[in-house]
Amino acid sequence: MMHNSRRGRLLALAAVTTLALGVTAACGSDDKPADNGGSAAAAEPVTIKVQTFGGGKNFGYKEAIDKWNASHKDIIIKEEHLTDQFEQVYWPQMIQWLQSGTGAGDVVGIDEGGMGLAKAHPEWWADLGEYGLKDRQANFASWKWDGGVAADGKVFGLGTDIGGMSLCYRRDLFEKAGLPADRDEVSKLWPTWDDFVKVGKEFQAKVKDTKFVDGTNTLFNVVAVQEAAKSGNVTYFDKDNNLIVDKNPAVKTAYDFAAKISQEGLTAKLRNFTDEWKTGMKKSQFATLGCPAWMLGVVSGDDAAGPDFKGKWDVAAVPGGGGNWGGSWLAVPKQSKHPKEAAAVLDYLTGQEGEVSVFTYAGNMPSNSLAQQDPAVQSAKNEYFNDAPVGDIFAKSASSLQPVFLGVKHAQVKNAIESVVSAIDDGSVPYAQGWQKLVDDAVKAAG
Repeated sequence: MMHNSRRGRLLALAAVTTLALGVTAACGSDDKPADNGGSAAAAEPVTIKVQTFGGGKNFGYKEAIDKWNASHKDIIIKEEHLTDQFEQVYWPQMIQWLQSGTGAGDVVGIDEGGMGLAKAHPEWWADLGEYGLKDRQANFASWKWDGGVAADGKVFGLGTDIGGMSLCYRRDLFEKAGLPADRDEVSKLWPTWDDFVKVGKEFQAKVKDTKFVDGTNTLFNVVAVQEAAKSGNVTYFDKDNNLIVDKNPAVKTAYDFAAKISQEGLTAKLRNFTDEWKTGMKKSQFATLGCPAWMLGVVSGDDAAGPDFKGKWDVAAVPGGGGNWGGSWLAVPKQSKHPKEAAAVLDYLTGQEGEVSVFTYAGNMPSNSLAQQDPAVQSAKNEYFNDAPVGDIFAKSASSLQPVFLGVKHAQVKNAIESVVSAIDDGSVPYAQGWQKLVDDAVKAAG
């Protein structure tokens, strides 16, 4: 995920190779011999491996897993965080493991961009209905539930979190620029994206050593999902799974905005989730970025902004209204040797207790409706983000989120498109050639 697209592909390939070499360590279940009925074997706890991705606090499972392991002696949860990069590394490797029947964990995380393909391959997944999890349907909005139902009607995944939308900003740098720092006043600065650009220019006129925005990709994604609401809630594919990148004004509008902020010199030219991007936070190289709920855990993670910036970041409304970017599911691969125990772990992590724990630890907004309504979520404030009332900010939008349809090859197309969106920013692709290259590369990625 480097901002030089060629370099990014090479690094991603190297990372995939590294993961492949580590298959033995990441294999689906513990490698103990099967229980032949002996009392010693029966006493052995089952270790359930949960494989995840993402930066910062990623899926936010540390405290939830600690709680489970402290109270369960028969099933032990072990999380394996494989990589920050979903489209480039995690999902291509996971597909290989699922196809080969070996290597995947007992429970695996899947980003929204991979769910179209996951749904199309029911043979990869255990049937959660066999373990009573069909009864969980009432806990989720219909679109989140339906996302985990395979092409053959099998329930194979349950939702972890949803995106929601906000904008994270450095309040101390806003003060340095002579701008309001209070989150309500900051929100009033930019009702539209044109207003946002104006504020960016004003900011950079006062703060010479910091760019206003991290790069083109985060805001490209924000604008794309906002504009999708005007295009039937589709972006790269229509609901018949036809590629429509060159026909959908939502994609072109998002691209044009990304090109504009780059040409205006407002970006630090950093591609999100790269090491350079994380270093950019630590060095105060940018002051704002698009923030779905899960991004709060990324920013506050030790490998990103980290503890030195606690209280310096805050959360404001995003220009142009809300939107839903991101959110994941958990599924049990059929290759798991312990599907019953894996289903119990999945049930816990996507239940009220598990998702509330994730929210209070990492900020990921629950998709479970009971967790959304939990007082610990509704009243939550994020100390790192200057006590921003994140429960109120994200819970209000949860019930009204409109999902964007994502095609079978969404993850592959998204990676190709974002590589071009980053490339026009770092100068490796001329602005005049960017849109056509984006379309051409999307076609190639869709296969």
